[in-house]
Amino acid sequence: MAEQQKDLMEKLAALCKRRGFIFQSSEIYSGINGFWDYGPLGVELKRNVKDAWWEDNVRRRDDMVGLDCSIIMNPKVWEASGHVNNFNDPMADCKSCNARYRADKVFTVIALDGDNILLQSGVEADYPDDATESASASANSKTRRRLKQRGDKLQWDVFRVDKNPDGKTAICPACGGELTEARKFNMMFKTFVGAMEDSSSVAYLRPETAQGIFANYRNVLDTSRIKLPFGIAQMGKSFRNEINPRNYTFRSREFEQMEIEFFCHPDEADKWYAYWRDRRFQWYIDHGLTSSKLRLRDHDEDELAHYARACADVEYEFPFGISELEGIANRTDFDLSEHQKFSGKDMTYFDHDSGERFVPHVIEPSGGVDRATLAFLCEAYTEDEAPDEKGNMQPRTVMKFHPRFAPVKVAIFPLVKKEGMPEVAHKIYDDAKAAGMSAFYDEKGAVGRRYRRQDEAGTPFCVTVDGQTMEDQTVTIRDRDSLKQERIATDKVIQYVQDHLSGKAEG
Repeated sequence: MAEQQKDLMEKLAALCKRRGFIFQSSEIYSGINGFWDYGPLGVELKRNVKDAWWEDNVRRRDDMVGLDCSIIMNPKVWEASGHVNNFNDPMADCKSCNARYRADKVFTVIALDGDNILLQSGVEADYPDDATESASASANSKTRRRLKQRGDKLQWDVFRVDKNPDGKTAICPACGGELTEARKFNMMFKTFVGAMEDSSSVAYLRPETAQGIFANYRNVLDTSRIKLPFGIAQMGKSFRNEINPRNYTFRSREFEQMEIEFFCHPDEADKWYAYWRDRRFQWYIDHGLTSSKLRLRDHDEDELAHYARACADVEYEFPFGISELEGIANRTDFDLSEHQKFSGKDMTYFDHDSGERFVPHVIEPSGGVDRATLAFLCEAYTEDEAPDEKGNMQPRTVMKFHPRFAPVKVAIFPLVKKEGMPEVAHKIYDDAKAAGMSAFYDEKGAVGRRYRRQDEAGTPFCVTVDGQTMEDQTVTIRDRDSLKQERIATDKVIQYVQDHLSGKAEG
């Protein structure tokens, strides 16, 4: 099973490169670890994810406004938020091969028994292969983890090396060598503002978008005349100098977030937490993550951040393991209170109806655009069969995206490049573009091969202009998932596609 999942990830990455979804950044210079570029199809897919999130959470609500904050802010923002002092991961290096790891993602040796290493739980997250409940593993094996029962689920137990008992040794998952003691590593990217590069000009690339919302809370409150409860939403780039970027685009050093800070009365915080927890989980289901790979996990009490009253993660089972897509947290009044203390500005809210003044509590749904996009890519990837030009069933690879996310909505083909067919096909293509629909025109190669190319791009509908079109002004339209083909009037193509994409079509 582990080998199959690894094979799936390799196939998906190859498709993403071949079809123009995702490229390694700076590839012509051998790339740079932790950074990725989105190609023509990838940028459309990612934009569709962002547009759907913004439409559902901002434009269709009357209790939500948007914000777009700068990436570089006054460094005091990050002092108030605790990032300067506390935004650290434990880091350890291998004394033999010089590999570098997050120390809380490797395990600890209890004892050596011949060639076997007896483990105290824990495993490096990059090594899911051959996972076992056994506490013993060969020194050269990738068996590096133990399962722990948590409620009705089995989850990997992580042993933190930075809390090692005396006399225990952390070992390298790659070569089995001894690791150094863990040390703190601040993940914020540091830069300088202005002409001087000294301590007075130090600034940081933001590690999250949330603090820009908190810093502008008072501005939004004073200018929008909005009343509690209300939310502020923001999408944008964030930067974290990850010790060990891994798992394709899942953990990168530059990434995009979609976050909401929802402000409410302290007495209503539990209610709003439950509301956003359930709503955000349902959003992923509604957009195609309906398989058993999606789950909602409440944090145990010992997992909670010191300021959080409750937290839940929307998790997805990627080929490399179960990982977080989005976190929903009740952050209480921590952030506004800290910024009030550090800035000296009033962050309270005055309720004119009750005459009460208080610091609002905050519910934060915080999701990763890149992680969501990767999950939708993984879920869409399908291998099945489709008929070729002779009607023989042949293997195909198809990306079964939710219609809302498909980078291209319709592809238009003239059967041949003559007899007036290209002109008719171009007219349909132009009409689709004029209707605001992402469309693709293709007249190269056999129609069967053109279908396969669009299947790999995830295009829901393909329209073929053929000889019969010139006789009765009808075309063939093919459905990506069902492979059903039907003839419809040429002038009805755009409405047909729009109705089927929106779910308005009958049958």
